[in-house]
Amino acid sequence: MCIGMSTLALREFHQWLHAQFGELNGAEIVLTYGDVAAEHAALTQAAGVIDLSFRGRLCLAGADRAAFLHGQVTNDVLALKPGGGCYAALVNAKARMQSDLNIYALENELLLDFEPGLAEAITQRLEKFIVAADVQVIDPSGHFGLLSVQGPRAAEVIQAVALVATLPDKPFTWVLGSDPQLGEFYIVNQPRLGTAGYDLYLPIASLGAVADKLTFAARAIGGGPAGWTAWEIARIEAGIPRFPADMDETNLPPEAGLDATAISYTKGCYIGQEVIARIRTYGQVAKALRGLRLQLAPDAPLPVKGDKLLKEGKDAGYVTSAVRSLKTGQAIALGYVRREANAPGNELSVITYNGAITAVVTVPQQLRADASKFSS
Repeated sequence: MCIGMSTLALREFHQWLHAQFGELNGAEIVLTYGDVAAEHAALTQAAGVIDLSFRGRLCLAGADRAAFLHGQVTNDVLALKPGGGCYAALVNAKARMQSDLNIYALENELLLDFEPGLAEAITQRLEKFIVAADVQVIDPSGHFGLLSVQGPRAAEVIQAVALVATLPDKPFTWVLGSDPQLGEFYIVNQPRLGTAGYDLYLPIASLGAVADKLTFAARAIGGGPAGWTAWEIARIEAGIPRFPADMDETNLPPEAGLDATAISYTKGCYIGQEVIARIRTYGQVAKALRGLRLQLAPDAPLPVKGDKLLKEGKDAGYVTSAVRSLKTGQAIALGYVRREANAPGNELSVITYNGAITAVVTVPQQLRADASKFSS
């Protein structure tokens, strides 16, 4: 275990399931329970249960919380009603990304969910602009954990555990549940891997009991617990970028394809809004996130983040994430490709430590379509 690394509250539970642990941005994660292929099948074909308690969480309280956050992020926070939520990006004045966020409008708070290791930086960014507004930034991570059930049969697993009478039916909607033993909890419709999925925000003391029930219910339909290794393969197959792996402080949200999901072009002013508005008005971004099908031998090492892409010997971009698809058997990647070279079907060269390989450009969603053809 790394010194200073935050540990999972359910570590003993995961050890009982023979988990192998790792680290992500200073937080402990479960890499695998010993069978990555089975865990991937659970996430993509049935339902996989994963402990996401390592993710960052903040709550904004105070009468001005919605108006304040509305001026900080790329999506329309003022339009949210309790029971709803949205996806957004937090950018600087030059519209460079500082984080992506899932935002949920609770009754008296706004809940922010984001990648691990960013809580301090996001808190500092927000508090810098609060000034006289009635807003308090609160870290609830010591009180609540996060379990997630992902896959096409995720709803069956949640229903089998019978925590609430009715599940939220649209992405980013949530319901509040209450139980004498478990306390109050939230269930959010949150398909994180391109199929279906639900997040459960639970008191730390209740995590173990619910994780055990969810795992039992998932196994009953051919699913089970899943770790980060299988999760990342499924994510890249689905063409979904992750901060900071595939989008970071060097990127503009439109480059990462967040236009349709994380940006409101009608909400008015926010930090970075002028740059993003100009991009929409005057033309495309210079580079954009694309999927890449790699022509790579089965035993050859994968490209790594930062490996250059060339088109006819000229700089064409770089790779961000690469895996071997467990559905197609093909090596695939995400990366940024310059506008003049990023049309689907274009062939590029990837310059790796082990030499050049060929990559064929696709839109990220096509990686998901390729994988779906192999679903059983």
